[in-house]
Order: sequence, then structure tokens, then C-alpha cells
Amino acid sequence: MASKNLGFPKEKPLGGEHASQTILPVSTSLYDNESHARFQDTNWRRSKLFQRILYTLTIACSVYGILHILHAHSAHAPFSSEAQRPGPTGVNNIGPLPPDEHSDVCPQPQALYPSKHRALAEALDELYAEETYRLEAYEALGGAIRIPTESYDDLGPVGEDKRWDVFAKFHEYLEKTYPRVFTTLNVTKVNTYGIVLHWQGSDKSALPVLLAAHQDVVPVEPATASDWVHPPYSGFYDGEWIWGRGSCDDKSDLIAGLQTIDALLERGFEPTRTFVWAYGFDEEASGRQGAGHLGPYLEQTYGRDGIALIIDEGGGAYGAQYGGDVIFAVPSLSEKGYLDIRIEISAQGGHSSVPPKHTAIGLLSSVIVALESEPHAPALVRGGGPYNATQCAATYAPEYPERLRKLAHDAVEDDDALAQLRDALLEEFPRFEAILRTTQAVDLVQGGVKVNALPEKVSAVVNHRIAEHSSVSELKQQFADVVLPVASRYNLSVEAFGTNVSAGVPSAGRIVLSDAFGTGLEPSPVTPQGKGDSYQVLAGTIKSTLESSIGYAASGVVVAPLLQLGNTDTRYYWNLTKNIVRYKHLRDVDRHNGAHTINEAVRAKGWIESIRFMTKLILNSEEHLQ
Repeated sequence: MASKNLGFPKEKPLGGEHASQTILPVSTSLYDNESHARFQDTNWRRSKLFQRILYTLTIACSVYGILHILHAHSAHAPFSSEAQRPGPTGVNNIGPLPPDEHSDVCPQPQALYPSKHRALAEALDELYAEETYRLEAYEALGGAIRIPTESYDDLGPVGEDKRWDVFAKFHEYLEKTYPRVFTTLNVTKVNTYGIVLHWQGSDKSALPVLLAAHQDVVPVEPATASDWVHPPYSGFYDGEWIWGRGSCDDKSDLIAGLQTIDALLERGFEPTRTFVWAYGFDEEASGRQGAGHLGPYLEQTYGRDGIALIIDEGGGAYGAQYGGDVIFAVPSLSEKGYLDIRIEISAQGGHSSVPPKHTAIGLLSSVIVALESEPHAPALVRGGGPYNATQCAATYAPEYPERLRKLAHDAVEDDDALAQLRDALLEEFPRFEAILRTTQAVDLVQGGVKVNALPEKVSAVVNHRIAEHSSVSELKQQFADVVLPVASRYNLSVEAFGTNVSAGVPSAGRIVLSDAFGTGLEPSPVTPQGKGDSYQVLAGTIKSTLESSIGYAASGVVVAPLLQLGNTDTRYYWNLTKNIVRYKHLRDVDRHNGAHTINEAVRAKGWIESIRFMTKLILNSEEHLQ
């Protein structure tokens, strides 16, 4: 490789034409030969001396310049040369790099376009751009929103609790709106309201692709119904937005999937690979009745590790969140774990006119204060979701704190830089408080039945989202370690998760720690991102869908996987495949007010892009998925 010019002017070679010439003055007087010889000799010696001095100064300046450059470079390089991130030309770059340049720490997929079904893909793009098609699709989503499929935490089993009955009405609506889908595909109902659509492919050796969504929505708080711009279950299209609960979470994905299937069927598409759609109905209430039954059914039908790729809701919306004209798309490749811990304290009752020094409520308060005084330690782990997302931002983000960019560069192998990067992320971006550590939130408290009676039994439930570097067992141990000193201070006995760990005085009281609802969940496995892994097909489809969208004017697309803070129905699908991605193809500015709050709405034209994405994913999976 040719050496790169560092900015110095090129030196002329020593010993050339100009180096050997000595310019002498032209004589205008008569000199004798001896005098003239002495004059020439003196000038020649002076000229040679001047040349040597000039040569020495030139060499000294060059050495100084080179040393200065090396010193400046070392100030921006990690301690090990192997940790440096090589740019495409071999020069070490810290960033930002153009989106189309390679990075070892944030490798980017190639945009994937269907070739086998190119004509079909182009025809469907034209269909999805037609106003008539769009208006019909908007109405299909609006009609789904108008059915209030709310799920509640206290719902009883299906068949016993009448509040499930609304899902029968929803099924009728789907079957009436998409008759071609429900008469052509194999339809299975699991636990009455779970839906599985099976589209058999001609190649039975090819593992199926599973696309998931959920039918239920978070209930609307009656006191806030009047705060909505349009009624929460209106499904109203105002010319730009489709309003209502479920427009973002998650009927938009469910209807987009059905629109995709219907369009492919109408054009006569017959898949080589089998495709499956699974729709749970209580994802917002932990999914036990819906995906909790769908998971075992799917495993029995397709076998353990019998699915090539699963796509479910989640991830972050795509957009230019780092400024400039670079689009970042952020699918989630893992989820935090989950555990609700109940603290129950029993103490002697009696009349409140003769209280003890600390009532049961006071003791519970001391435990809560101790817990909140000791938050879980944050960690940034190489190869984890937060680390990978940070490396992608530091590499490609047009606008990113230079200090963090430098630390991310050095943190590839330098442990001190990794620790500094962790602390800098917490300082710069408050959201990393929830990303890098196990979070805890005291959400439920119960205690006391009458103002003049001492409470005999009180409780609180602490919700935890477990960091990917931790576990349920580690969390339980840490929790007990915080509670034990409080129990010792007040001479209370402690039972922690079925084991007596402390013996206090029975009359003083007792603390019992337990899994509140039996829903403890480990952090999920991390989806692999290797060159031959299914993730590459999904990521390549994201890029091609964006780059081929109407009005696309970005300089490039960066796919930057991250960690999902909440949990989805995929918690029940871990046995089906190691390739699980949570992603919703929707631009950040196309969600009006987010989910689980008032004025939930989706921008109609932006939602059409979800249909384009699902179509390309199916066609790409046909020919690119291994």
C-alpha cells in the first residue's frame, strides 16, 4: 500500500541537479588566476557548509514533525494497537463513519431485495401506493381498533371470566374482513382465542418463519377518556392519523400482517418456505392465557428449535435520532428478565392507643427505604445489547458526544475505558439508568384495616426488570442481603423464598420474601448476529425497505440492535429458536403519543411501511434465509 502524504511538502532528492550546482557571482574585474582560484575555493567551501547546515535543519524538522504526529495519534488510540478500529483504507477511525463504510464493532448487513420475486415485489409496492388500497387498509385497522379487546391483570381463566368474550367478536371481525386469509390458510384456535395461521410451503425441509402480534390492548382509564382528541375506541382516520387504543400497540402489526397475507394471496403467491402467524390475546397481562398456551402448541407442532426466525413487536422506532441524515433502525435481540418480590411483615396487633415503637407499617417502610437506598450496580458488558448499541452510535452517529465516542473506541479492549464509558453513559443519557442495571420499583402496598387498630399483616410488591448480566437467583440473594440488616436491627425473623435465614424474637415480628405471582423470568438469550444467521435477513430487509421507500433522502441506514427493557410474548417461544427479534417497522415521528397513554395514534402513511416491510421480509426469507 502506498504511504499516505501527511501534509508536509515533498523534499527534493539529495544529489540532484540543484543540489550539485553552486551559483557564483559573475566577475566584472580582472583577477589573476591564483586570486580567482582562491575566490572560487572560498565560495565553494562556504556553499558546502551552508548546504550541510540546511540539510541538518531539514532532517531535524522532519523528525520533529513525525514525532509530533505519532504523539498526537497515540493520544487518540487505545493502549493496544490490536484494539484500534481499522477504517476501510487501513487508517484507524474513531468516527463518525459514513453508513456504507465497514466497522468491526458495528458490522452492517447488505440491503436485501427479492430477486426471484422481484416483479411481484415491485407490483405490490405499486399496489400499496394506490390511494384506494390505502384507504381500505386504514379502515381495516380502524375497524379492529373499534373493538375494545382489553386485558386485565385479574382476568380469570378463559371460559370462566366473561370479560374474555369480546375476543369472539374480534375474531368475527377478522374473519369477515379477511375471508381469503381465513379460508386459504390453516387456522388453529388455541385456548379458544389464540390464533395460529399456517401457510404451508412446498419445501418441507425449510424451517418456518413465525411472525407474532397480540390482539389485546391496555385498558383505557375511564377518568381520561375525555382527554382524548378522538374517542379511544373510535378508530377515526382524520386524513393523517388513525386514532385509538391499539393503533400503535399492537393491532397495527396484527392488521399489517393480515394485509400482507391477503395481498400475496391475491397475486397468486405460493411460498416455498412455510410461514406461521401467532396472535396471543393477553400480552398486556403477562400472556399466560394466550402465548403461554401458544408456545407449547407451536413446540409440539414444529419441534424444539423448529423455527428459523421469530419476529414480534418491540425494539425502537427507526429515525434520525442522532441528528444529521442517517437513519438508525433498532431491533431488539434480547429482553431483560422479570421478578415481582412480595415483602410481607407480620407483627402483633392491638389498640392504636398503646402502639409499639414501630408498627408493621413502620417496619415495612424501613425495608423499603433500605432497598431504595441500595440500587443495583450498573454494568456494561462487551457483547451485550447496551454495549453493541453504544458502539454503533459511537461509530456512525453524526451527532454524539466526542468523549463517549473516544471511550467507546478505547473500550474495545481497555477495561478502564469500558468502566469510564459505563459511567459516562449514565451521566450523559439518563435512560441508561434503566438499561445498565436491574431496576426496582415499589408498585403495590397494602396494610391496615382501621384507624384505631394496629396492622397485623402488611405487604408490598417490588417489581424488578433484571439486567442481562444478572439472574433471578442473584436478584433474590441481593434482595435478602439488603433486608437482613433491617430485620436484625428490629429483631425480626426472616423467611426468604422458602428458606428460614434469620431467627429473631417471634413476638417482634416476621418478614417473608416470596415471588409474588410466580412469574419470575430470566433475562432472555441473545439472538446471534453472525454472517449466516437469520438476523441478517431481517436486518437486510429493514435496510432495503427504508432505502426503497417513497421520499427516502437519507445518506444511509444503520441497523443498531439493542436490549428490550420490557417483555413480550416471545418469553414463551424461547424453545422454538435462538433467532428471536423484536421489531416494529414504524418511524419515530409516526407515533403520535406512544402507547399505554391517552391519544394513541399512528400516522397512516407511515403504517403502510409496515406492510411493505412484512412483504419484503416474506419474499426475502424465501430466497435468502438459510
